[in-house]
Amino acid sequence: GQACAEIFAARHYRLIITGRRKERLDHLSQKLQSEYQCEVLPICFDVRDYGQTEAALSALPEPFANIDVLINNAGLASGFGSIQSGQIADWEKMIDTNIKGLLYVTKVVCQDMIRRKSGHIINIASIAGKEVYANGNVYCATKHAVDALSRSMRIDMLPAGIKVTNVAPGMVETEFSLVRFGGDAERAKNVYQGLQPLTAHDIATVIDMVVQLPPNLVVNDITLTPLAQASANHAIRS
Repeated sequence: GQACAEIFAARHYRLIITGRRKERLDHLSQKLQSEYQCEVLPICFDVRDYGQTEAALSALPEPFANIDVLINNAGLASGFGSIQSGQIADWEKMIDTNIKGLLYVTKVVCQDMIRRKSGHIINIASIAGKEVYANGNVYCATKHAVDALSRSMRIDMLPAGIKVTNVAPGMVETEFSLVRFGGDAERAKNVYQGLQPLTAHDIATVIDMVVQLPPNLVVNDITLTPLAQASANHAIRS
């Protein structure tokens, strides 16, 4: 999310940045405005709560009201174990964030896009939405849902000319593994040992490229991996 904000700030887009951690949002907002002299609106809310989402996004101030690009980036993996040993709280957190959060934000934002017959929705999915792997069960299921939603959104919004792009990254070194393993930094670090993973900036660069394409050209779906990774289950480590 931050990497996308930085790339679009450099293009002088008017930005709305959202999240649950107000201090981070405020710090990023100030940084972007200072470095790129762009307009930034930070809004703190939880996408898992439809009431909060609707209240935050349905009454935007005039300069920010017409959203041209929506990046549905909120998502996480919580826990790593077999389905029979899974924790209900982890399942609910992933389902509520990865599926319902994406639906809630899209529901509010797409209304104006459809009215204007213009807009681009970017859904951040995962290679886990293309394949499954051991102990990934519910996380993989939520990302398969994102993949299906991206395809169905594209069909449903076709008459309005809305672009929908599903972006499915493989190994990207962010806070992802740290969150998945409950803050265990050593375990998170081991996920990327022996290979060069992608970075958040890599993904943001591709998103920027997709958004800048001509109006009549749509990238519906794109899977991104580091050179050392061929699939969710195949990677070469030194």
